[in-house]
Amino acid sequence: MTPKERMYATLRGTPRDRVAVTPIFMAWAAHYVGRTYREFYLDGDVLAEAAMAVTRAFEVDQVSAISDPWREAEGYGMTFDYPDEGVGMPKNHVITSPADAAALPRLEVDACPRMRQRVASVARMAAEMGSTHSILGWVEGPLAEYTDLRGMSETMMDLMDNPEMFHQAADRIVDNAVVFARAQVAAGADMIGVGDAAASLVGPAIYREHVLAWQRKLFEGIHEAGATVKLHICGNIRDIVGLMATTDADVIDVDWMVDLAAARAAVGPGVTLCGNIDPSGVVLQGTSETVAAAARKAIADGGERFIFMPGCEIPPGTSEANIRAFCPCEGSLVMDALKL
Repeated sequence: MTPKERMYATLRGTPRDRVAVTPIFMAWAAHYVGRTYREFYLDGDVLAEAAMAVTRAFEVDQVSAISDPWREAEGYGMTFDYPDEGVGMPKNHVITSPADAAALPRLEVDACPRMRQRVASVARMAAEMGSTHSILGWVEGPLAEYTDLRGMSETMMDLMDNPEMFHQAADRIVDNAVVFARAQVAAGADMIGVGDAAASLVGPAIYREHVLAWQRKLFEGIHEAGATVKLHICGNIRDIVGLMATTDADVIDVDWMVDLAAARAAVGPGVTLCGNIDPSGVVLQGTSETVAAAARKAIADGGERFIFMPGCEIPPGTSEANIRAFCPCEGSLVMDALKL
């Protein structure tokens, strides 16, 4: 069974040989191939080289184009300082008033260098590994992108005091995200990850009233393009994970703060969950044995439709032995638990 076959057997709930494994590699992957994180997210060839290198080295099931949150934001006109290590630091926000929210432009991928670059990275990954592996493209979700363009505290105030301002912007943000996703699908991505981290900071009432419909619209556009959807909301999603299951996302990532068994109970047996051991407290700071023990528990709690990974990005400085401990490669300590 190829990695891509394994991934889609999981989504369909049909027999497969083992649990799929899809850790999120970003800065760690850059360092693995001797590059800085800045080079990883600003050079599409470095991103593709690093992503494919870790996929091969650890025998995981998906090659990912996730890199940083700012590609669409640059297209909208934000500017950044990009350090050698760490994410870019914004110099400005482009939504400072209701008029700005209503006037967001339509984005053309070819006219936005960093968006175009991700598409090129996806194309290279698909050309080299797409016949055997799932290729994961990436876009920002509606609330995350609004937060990027507006600022975190301002966004939270808008949702309480002037939600129409968010809705005006979200209409254009989602349309642009669909265009960006479709370009990645055309380049060879079979799945699109949607990062909507800011949604973990709102309660279920605000999520249901103001965020859910925009996520559904985005996912519908991705599905119409022929790809599946992975919804990644970093943070404590305990109170909204049941609602997330109504978005029609094909995969729902569960971060480490959430009890995986409780998440499974909330979404039911027919939803594919992905997660969720602690990237810092366990994967970075633990031993190979404690990593393996946590992985075994997650695999047991995840249920039938389950993909295994740490709850979020592999932190820089994590030992290779700790990564091998939970991956299906030489040095694995959980192969018996992964096999079905």
